[in-house]
Amino acid sequence: MPPTVKSWFKTVQRLLIALCSVAICFLLNAQAIHALNDGQQIILESWSLVNQGYLDPTKFDQIHWRRLRQKALEQPITTSEEAYAAIERMLQPLGDPYTRLLRPIDYVALKASNLGSEINGVGLQLGARNDDGQIVVISPLEGSPAADAGVASGTALLKVNGESPQNLGLEATAARLRGEVGSQVIVELQTPNGENQEITLERRSVDLRPVRTRRLRNESHTIGYLRITQFSEGVPRQVKEALEELSEKEVEGLVLDLRNNSGGLVSSGLAVADAFLSNKPIVETRNREGINDAIPAGLETLYEGPMVTIVNGGTASASEILAGALQDNGRSQLIGSRTFGKGLIQSLSKLSDGSGLAVTVASYLTPNGTDIQNQGIEPDRLLDLPEPLNPGTSEDRWLQDAELLMSSTLDLKNLEKSAQKENLEGSGSIIDTSKIPMANQ
Repeated sequence: MPPTVKSWFKTVQRLLIALCSVAICFLLNAQAIHALNDGQQIILESWSLVNQGYLDPTKFDQIHWRRLRQKALEQPITTSEEAYAAIERMLQPLGDPYTRLLRPIDYVALKASNLGSEINGVGLQLGARNDDGQIVVISPLEGSPAADAGVASGTALLKVNGESPQNLGLEATAARLRGEVGSQVIVELQTPNGENQEITLERRSVDLRPVRTRRLRNESHTIGYLRITQFSEGVPRQVKEALEELSEKEVEGLVLDLRNNSGGLVSSGLAVADAFLSNKPIVETRNREGINDAIPAGLETLYEGPMVTIVNGGTASASEILAGALQDNGRSQLIGSRTFGKGLIQSLSKLSDGSGLAVTVASYLTPNGTDIQNQGIEPDRLLDLPEPLNPGTSEDRWLQDAELLMSSTLDLKNLEKSAQKENLEGSGSIIDTSKIPMANQ
């Protein structure tokens, strides 16, 4: 046999042997996967979703991600609860409280809240504190038992019915707070000023009502007030209806209130931003490939008039996307206090047994490139503390400040129009609203 043919034959022979080896391994793996029970299948589903989409795959080598899968599958799994516990142990080394398993009842509750329906519980929206992972209150739901008890944004949960939230994790802590109407839960809290307290909350049905609106009238102006408490599925439609109603009432300006809005569906937040911005960038996202996708607003807007936006430490995630877009594009001043600082985006997937998995798949930056994760957004003007605990009511000092700022802006705008009409010197000057006094200063 000629040398070239002989070498070619050996090459082909080696290739065939390699292919056979791969085929044998594939068949063995296929048989192994086929032999998995239902609980092990859920573990494999969860591992695959994280493996394919997690924002920071460099962590996989650090925590021996494949070994964690193998270790989870080698355990005797005979019940759903054993499978859930194995998944939680597998996810724990990622150190990301937002990548988490949701048991079927928790998955249903989260989906229901995203649809804007009622929930049964104490009304606490939770997050993980930036520096130590402590479970803290992003915001209480308006009209909830927690809000009635005066629980403030930034309050740390030390115990829920005697259990440590740091040991339970984010989703399990939230599950402990939900329950039958009329039942009670004992929570030990640490307030933002460091005071420890124990309170008993009675669970009840909380109407989420994510969009609320009314008119603010004074001697000179009629101003619209729009409060959005979360970004659930129906919010863009409700905001559209609210803006149309305010337009019919001929409001001259708008106060947008995003206090205690802990986020929700990013798509809803983007749709609301689109209502105020015309062909301007809303947000820039970064996925695991490091690709930056600038998401722009459409050409048409629902409201083009002057506006001011109120934010606080309970303004998080999708509401921070909206606030950052309004601020960076010069569309609206932000007043209040620094926002929460959650700049991560999760995908939510349903597993085969009805449970769910939330996976952090992207981060986002404001149009000017500000990364708000662990930092939040600094408002254009800080308002006096203590923060009002009754947003939207007649006793709300921050709302009074916003109304005064908007009225002063409208007065200056009217003066400018008069000056332009009379062709006076100084027409067209830029209005510096930073020099407008606030009501409580």
